[in-house]
Amino acid sequence: MRMNTALLVLALALPAALLVSAGRPDDETAKAETRKQDGDAAGKAPSEDQTTVTESPKKFSRSGYDITPLSRAAVEELAKKLDPEAYRITQKSGTEPAFCGTLLDNKKDGVYCCVVCGLPLFSSSHKFNSGTGWPSFFQPFDVAHVAGKQDNSHGMRRVEIACERCDAHLGHVFDDGPKPTGLRFCLNGAALKFYGKDEARPAESMPVATETAYFAGGCFWGIEHYFQQAPGVISAESGYMQGSTDNPTYKDVCGQDEMPASKRSEGFKGHAEVVKVVFDPKTISYRDLLRGFFEMHDPTQLNRQGPDYGTQYRSGLYTVSDAQTVEARAFVATLAAESTFKGRTIVTEIEPAKRFYSAETYHQDYLEKNPDRGCHIGKPWWLAKARAK
Repeated sequence: MRMNTALLVLALALPAALLVSAGRPDDETAKAETRKQDGDAAGKAPSEDQTTVTESPKKFSRSGYDITPLSRAAVEELAKKLDPEAYRITQKSGTEPAFCGTLLDNKKDGVYCCVVCGLPLFSSSHKFNSGTGWPSFFQPFDVAHVAGKQDNSHGMRRVEIACERCDAHLGHVFDDGPKPTGLRFCLNGAALKFYGKDEARPAESMPVATETAYFAGGCFWGIEHYFQQAPGVISAESGYMQGSTDNPTYKDVCGQDEMPASKRSEGFKGHAEVVKVVFDPKTISYRDLLRGFFEMHDPTQLNRQGPDYGTQYRSGLYTVSDAQTVEARAFVATLAAESTFKGRTIVTEIEPAKRFYSAETYHQDYLEKNPDRGCHIGKPWWLAKARAK
């Protein structure tokens, strides 16, 4: 069968486009978005000695797993523990006979992990009976955990799938699967180790221990986009926070400043456009994130960033612990003492985090989906460091 490789690329690289129908803003929302314009950040970068830059080649998936590729030597050491069949399949690109694998008829709830390195690869919730004789799934546990590469062996044009972390051969993917992806990930059972939903998994099969931080610095498109590129950041998500209304929409947030006093509840406060950042504190510290945040925006502008104006664009740090609060206040005090912003008063509000409301789908990864659009934002230290290499 000729494999539609473009479909695999879409499935592995752009899961949001394939698995989720991205919404489109209505006319009123689109009009409100015209206030988001291109611009240059006015903030000056803090000095290099204010924080320790963490060097790390680590790579994380958005589900929170360390998917940094292992060295060949590390893989070989792990492979020594495999039985002959698992070794033949994962290390020599072998194939087990159809209808012979032990996991073909497994109907238990749980996760299928790589038999070599332990990375979770597929979930029982995505398993289906394809009738082919091999365990089949319509999507991976996390698209970043599975790598695809063209395979022209045996006179066929196929796409081989391998573990992203250890490059173990898993099987192939085809475009004759069920909805919603239309894909069939055809696996060798010997390449997988199954863990039931209530069964303890080893450390290599678990996500890393993470922390969460919230940042508001004007338009959340750019703040989200640049935080996603920081070393040690696992995910960055746009949303609304610190307001007094429940379940706000973008339209609500854009109109909050114009709401008549008669319609405002007692103690009314508008939401800010906020980015929720989940990170590995062993790779990047909260202080490192603070430094990048204050390089991205001008914290001396009250309720605006450049041409974007309104309380939704205010500067804010919303903390989840006493330690974060102390760190945030100390960092801002240092910036003020060093006259980082030329004596201008820093108006960043620092408050305990309230409930975070995720923004509409079309706001997530907005600059990735719309590379021709821009945001009023400066370049954080990790981008400047990358350019210097």
